[in-house]
Amino acid sequence: MNSHIIELLVLAGIAVFLVLRLRSVLGTREGFEKPPVPQSEGRDARRDFEVIEGGPDRDIADHVAEDSDSAKALAAMKRIDPSFSVVEFLGGARGAYEMILMGFERGEIDDLKPFLSEEVYETFETVVASRAEQGLTIEAEFIGVRELALAEATFDDSTNTAEITVRYVCDLTSVVKDAEGQVIEGSATAVKKQKDVWTYAHVMGSSDPNWQLVATDE
Repeated sequence: MNSHIIELLVLAGIAVFLVLRLRSVLGTREGFEKPPVPQSEGRDARRDFEVIEGGPDRDIADHVAEDSDSAKALAAMKRIDPSFSVVEFLGGARGAYEMILMGFERGEIDDLKPFLSEEVYETFETVVASRAEQGLTIEAEFIGVRELALAEATFDDSTNTAEITVRYVCDLTSVVKDAEGQVIEGSATAVKKQKDVWTYAHVMGSSDPNWQLVATDE
């Protein structure tokens, strides 16, 4: 037999032996296989996913304690009206505070009626009328809200009525003048700090989007 043919047969035999040997050690793979994920990495990824999916609603938890009655009330509001946002509500409450407070201080409350409960409106109206009878006027300037916090939230599931209490601290100037224009209280330049606790109410899911001021306190 030709020596070259013999050499080729020997080399082919060695190659077959090596292939069979490698298969016995490594096994075989079919198709595309993703590289194995280290065990610790898999656990971390699963834990992160569970925190994202099952974690607290930050829109609520950032403002009230988790599992508190207020947190449960806010969650109930969201179930009735998924578009409700605590952050957006507080933004609106900030603007409403300035509008209502300055309207009351200046005696301009007619435009505030849609934003006040009947009881609060009547109280404001009585005070404004009393000032007018005494010839008193108030000149006030709103400087800004220093602090704003959600103090409490409640929800009546029988009527879908939500109430949210907000605590305010603001800066303003206020001057009370008599009928002759003489200053009898306050200062046009001295900034005073004012604290208020206001409660707003709304029927969740109703067609009227407005929240109404239903109670005021200090």
